Amino acid sequence: MNRIARCFADLRRAGRKALIPYITAGDPRPALTVPMLHALVRAGANILELGVPFSDPMADGPVIQKACERALAQGMSLRRVLEQVREFRQTDAETPVVLMGYLNPIESMGYDTFVAGARAAGVDGVLTVDLPPEEAAELAEPLKAAGIAPIFLLAPTSSAERIRHTAKLAQGYLYYVSLKGVTGSAALNVAEVADKLAGIRALTDLPLGVGFGIKDPPTAAAVAQVADAVVVGSALVARMGELADDPDQMLREVAERVGAMREAMDRSGPAKD
Repeated sequence: MNRIARCFADLRRAGRKALIPYITAGDPRPALTVPMLHALVRAGANILELGVPFSDPMADGPVIQKACERALAQGMSLRRVLEQVREFRQTDAETPVVLMGYLNPIESMGYDTFVAGARAAGVDGVLTVDLPPEEAAELAEPLKAAGIAPIFLLAPTSSAERIRHTAKLAQGYLYYVSLKGVTGSAALNVAEVADKLAGIRALTDLPLGVGFGIKDPPTAAAVAQVADAVVVGSALVARMGELADDPDQMLREVAERVGAMREAMDRSGPAKD
């Protein structure tokens, strides 16, 4: 069983929801990425989303755009990201790792080379933001054959037909973008998210993660009541950028933020289907 599927099954049995923090690989410095991943796990993260730096991250707001710029300026590449996952796996064989990024670096490497490298490194899922499901089979099928989950985004505007088609191609979980906009956008309306998720659940049995607009423990707890997973990115990446010159404090404060979200989610009561 893929580590992602096992993680969700274990959490379901425990009546808990997944906390999925996102960081950009190589930001603020490449040497800090793997220690940060381990710190996030210790703080209560269940699945890790590791952003692959890209020069034109069109779905991301200013915070993650700047993180990508900082990482690329220090020589980060898709190959180096895979090396970081391999290093992480030396001491953590259980926590699922999802690569989140854009298609161009994968195409430049070549699908076969990328899939083989991701499998060897210990990657569990790949979310390619700008690859629509209608055009994704050429990458998704080799990923599945390698035991790696192809993960896709759903938007508030996604039609039932598109949700159904996406769910057939996807594995692991579906990532529901809770806002019309880029990462780091304004506060979300949890009631609206709940209504949309109810419609999606009627079309698929895959776990549903919610991201964009989750900035603090109360919001994480509220989303955990209606989703299977809470994804938080910009709020963490912003603090990492602010504390780039103080690595010890950065690791401590970002882990504390994730820990506070984990505690709030667990205090919010039994998980709701």
